[in-house]
Amino acid sequence: MNIEELMPQQPEGGAEEQKKQSPLVSLEKDLELYADSLKEVAVEVMMEGITSYPIFVAHQHTVSIGEVILDRKELNTEWTIQASTFEEFVEKGIISPEKKTLFMKSYKKPEDFMCIFVIVPEGANFIYYPYKKG
Repeated sequence: MNIEELMPQQPEGGAEEQKKQSPLVSLEKDLELYADSLKEVAVEVMMEGITSYPIFVAHQHTVSIGEVILDRKELNTEWTIQASTFEEFVEKGIISPEKKTLFMKSYKKPEDFMCIFVIVPEGANFIYYPYKKG
């Protein structure tokens, strides 16, 4: 599966909205706001045995992976977050079978870091963002 299949639609808001700031600046702000909710979801899916590798998908488009848990329109934020799993990423071909072991070895402790698959028009990549200590 390639990036075009994940995000078939253009972002809402037009070009002037895109020029405001680097998307990662607004993503960091939203992740700070979402952190407690994301940690709760990650712990819950692990405790229920759904996955040992929760992945959150951050986007400003419509994407076809995971389930929406935090909608930017409802929350008046910049980014929508969808919950997914390592297994779904493998099933959809985003993580190739030969990269499975490498991904699992590099996956950071989900109690301390959220695994975010960030999708922007230029492409997509995994980032790990720490939960607040406390």
